[in-house]
Amino acid sequence: QVPLVESGGGLVQAGDSLRLSCAASSTFRRYAMGWFRQAPGKERDFVAAISWSGDSTYYADSVKGRFTISRDNAKNTLYLQMNSLKPEDTAVYYCAARMGVGVYVRDYNYWGQGTQVTVSS
Repeated sequence: QVPLVESGGGLVQAGDSLRLSCAASSTFRRYAMGWFRQAPGKERDFVAAISWSGDSTYYADSVKGRFTISRDNAKNTLYLQMNSLKPEDTAVYYCAARMGVGVYVRDYNYWGQGTQVTVSS
């Protein structure tokens, strides 16, 4: 098991920024990590992923240039910096872990409980 706990969500206005965090256990550095989101009535979608070392990152086209994924292996923490937020970014955001980076929900073995992000227009 890889316990994952997201935080940092909230209610913001369009154009604002938020930084999500995902706290993990000491095994964190072994895993590639990803952020996914799920809006009401929709499937869970890929947002961003990062390799275990942080050297490689991947983004969904919808967030490229606005969101930045990063990690601090010394602190066992994953981050998602979200800038220029839009109402369509409203969703529950989940962090996830797996061996080897992936961009599909089915690739990931371990999931957090999610944190709500709401962007008002």
